[in-house]
Amino acid sequence: MTSALRDRKAALRSLLLAARRSLPADVRAAEAAALAAHVAALDVAPDQTVCAFLPVGSEPGDASWLGGLRCRVLLPVVTGASPLDWAEHTGTGGLAPAAWGLLEPTGPRLGASAIAGASLVLVPALAVSVDGVRLGKGQGHYDRSLPLVTAPLVAVVRDSEVLDEVPAEPHDVRMNGVLTPSAGLRWL
Repeated sequence: MTSALRDRKAALRSLLLAARRSLPADVRAAEAAALAAHVAALDVAPDQTVCAFLPVGSEPGDASWLGGLRCRVLLPVVTGASPLDWAEHTGTGGLAPAAWGLLEPTGPRLGASAIAGASLVLVPALAVSVDGVRLGKGQGHYDRSLPLVTAPLVAVVRDSEVLDEVPAEPHDVRMNGVLTPSAGLRWL
């Protein structure tokens, strides 16, 4: 990656994270409720698997959105510089604190390839462009995992985080859709 591209990504991350931190609690709560309603309306059959995540910090949404998924839900387990591991979400009682303020399932690890069996993957993002380029937090966890997926990839962001352009690198896996509080699921 060139220094200029790295600098553009870092500047955009800083701007987006500052905007997220400035949102009042009532706005975050309203967005979380809207996202939970949109997730509950997703066309996912009970015998399918959705790979999702638990929002942390200023990420849009909250843990309530997983209750709307009436299927098998897998959550990521960070394993360092390798692709994410996955474990089944069995409820809030089956979660434990992990690195970076995350909550991870305590059940058996299913391996990095478990994401390949998903029917849908909900992906955390700081922003996504209208042509599907996702900006993550820069650690590369999802960049190493998403190439294993053939299912639709949906970035979860705030409405203001759908941008005309996001700096892209060759390893960036494009999103097929975006889920926002106001618009719900929109295919790109």
